[in-house]
Amino acid sequence: MDALVIAGRAFESRLIVGTGKYKDGKETQAAIEASGAEMVTVAVRRVNLDRSKESLLDFIDPRRYFLLPNTAGCFTADEAIRAARLGREVGLSDWVKIEVIGDKATLYPDIQATLEATRVLVKEGFTVLPYTSDDIVYAKRLIDAGAAAVMPLGAPIGSGLGLRNTANLRILRELITEVPLIVDAGVGTASDATVAMEMGFDGVLMNTAIAQAQNPVLMAEAMQHGVMAGRQAYLAGRMPRRLYATASSPLDGISVPQ
Repeated sequence: MDALVIAGRAFESRLIVGTGKYKDGKETQAAIEASGAEMVTVAVRRVNLDRSKESLLDFIDPRRYFLLPNTAGCFTADEAIRAARLGREVGLSDWVKIEVIGDKATLYPDIQATLEATRVLVKEGFTVLPYTSDDIVYAKRLIDAGAAAVMPLGAPIGSGLGLRNTANLRILRELITEVPLIVDAGVGTASDATVAMEMGFDGVLMNTAIAQAQNPVLMAEAMQHGVMAGRQAYLAGRMPRRLYATASSPLDGISVPQ
């Protein structure tokens, strides 16, 4: 498989996984391993950073996985900026997935605040991957602000609805080529991940679809295969769609019984 390259760093896996909602650290660890993911997101505001007691970080080997701190739970640009700085200060990473939530019921992003936080953190040397809407205008503004990737939602966070906005996602894919495009939020099962990759997206980020499955470890493995199959199908190029049937075995040259 070809590598996913973000800000000059190559990742063999195009699946990025989160670490929330699992029943315990051991299940988290097993699911991450089964997913084949190399990049793992960690909510700065939801982990015990001083390691004074058992922490999620005890179950993620930083020598094996690339930690991507995220600002989940932040509702203003200032909160997100502080969380990103804290993650860097405690040694997590100078990369950050920016989340600024604008509505508690839908968990839709506040795209103006996201843009503001992106501008500030890029100037401070962060590699910023913003979670955003499927708005092409703001996607371009985030790129202009220095975002290393754009991560539009496929459906509301944790909904498992699959890709509900395929027209807008296709517009994003057609018009954005400067940075990777990664579907973030809404995936419910492996076929959703496959569809995203077949559309040409560069990667998929998910958490709830794995963590809340009846068998999270098995679902993590399914997601790995779904992402890989979708990417391979995209690279292979699907056959043209036709209105009428075409015989699998050509009829030319077949002798007709007399």
